[in-house]
Amino acid sequence: MARPIQTEPNHSYGEATLNYIHRAAEQGRYDIRGLGAKRALPTFDDLTFLTASASRYPLEGYRERCDTRTVLGDRHAARPLELAIPITIAGMSFGALSARAKDALGRAASEMGTSTTSGDGGMTPEEREASETLVYQCLPSRYGFNPDDVRRADAIEVVIGQGAKPGGGGMLLGQKMGERVARMRTLPEGIDQRSACRHPDWTGSDDLAIKIAELREITDWQVPVYVKVGATRVANDVKLAVAAGADVVVVDGMQGGTAATQQVFIEHAGIPTLAAVRQAADALAELDRSGEVQLIVSGGVRTGADVAKALALGADAVAIGQGALMALGCNRAGWWQGETFHDASDDYAALGTAPGYCHHCHTGRCPVGVTTQDPELEKRLDPGAAGRWVRNYLQTLNMELTTLARACGKSSVHHLEREDLAALTIEAAAMAGVPLAGTDWVPGR
Repeated sequence: MARPIQTEPNHSYGEATLNYIHRAAEQGRYDIRGLGAKRALPTFDDLTFLTASASRYPLEGYRERCDTRTVLGDRHAARPLELAIPITIAGMSFGALSARAKDALGRAASEMGTSTTSGDGGMTPEEREASETLVYQCLPSRYGFNPDDVRRADAIEVVIGQGAKPGGGGMLLGQKMGERVARMRTLPEGIDQRSACRHPDWTGSDDLAIKIAELREITDWQVPVYVKVGATRVANDVKLAVAAGADVVVVDGMQGGTAATQQVFIEHAGIPTLAAVRQAADALAELDRSGEVQLIVSGGVRTGADVAKALALGADAVAIGQGALMALGCNRAGWWQGETFHDASDDYAALGTAPGYCHHCHTGRCPVGVTTQDPELEKRLDPGAAGRWVRNYLQTLNMELTTLARACGKSSVHHLEREDLAALTIEAAAMAGVPLAGTDWVPGR
């Protein structure tokens, strides 16, 4: 009699791990992809709000105001940013995104009274024109970095790290290095671009202070200077950024996205945003700089509830990256041309994927025209329509944010606080520093 086939699962060598090993053995190289971590991580979904009842009165949504005005960078800047909402667009480069996508993001941010951010490779005229408030990034690569554009910006963001690849540099593969992108970055067309992992003109925090002073001098102390770090040693990094003179600190958790990097970075470096925001807020409080130095949190912020929870944990604002791409049409089943919808299933299939599963931003073959430099594919994205989609998305997030704030009895979204939250899992309670629901227990305390 035949012995039964053994089918017990091997948790150390499951299908995904076996595929990885076999692919590595055959090809001798690591995987590169876009977007963010796919593994299950603690998220803002693991928190819940303790809204008003008998012990606290809610605000009436149709009659009582809930303020969303947000000021960023008033520590040193003569012209701090005054935003209508605490939701901003994160830095994504022209090169990673199409020029039309950057245009659409600028239009949406302007209509909502908030800011967008340039990304690596410089500032396009379309982006500057579309963006009422534009944050200009200074990255380790310095590709496309232009002092004249610094003076045209409304704020400067010194990027030290990114949540999807803390400790690693940027990538733009040759298939996306078109003529215009190459010209802006002063690089050869069609050749892979790999950015430095650290700024070329400093080796420590003292040099960061010098760089911030240089940026203040070139802008005559008019605009705020941000410092962005990938979430790793968050408390120390925030303290060093504050000591160096930053007006705003941006902390990007490991759920943050990217156009292209090694998958090993995306899945195995950094800490979740949920833990990062609490550590950053605690570091500012320890320095007695809460309110003086603003905190922006990014990395996996998708919904109005996520925004509200980030603010309750101590953030002053959030930055949205991947969510904005999805609103533009990323991972949609097709694209609109006027009133006609065109199915893109064949284009996704050619990439070996399907709508809802695509992470092939690095290839430049985006079926919906968001992350491409191909002139024909780029035409699939209409900046006017895509801008309206992103505007509607931001508007929805803001409405959800104020709905929750009012339900907690708050007349401003910036009055949300940690005591308004409870955790649904022990891991989330420990990371966020809030009690496990139904108890007063914060694990680790």
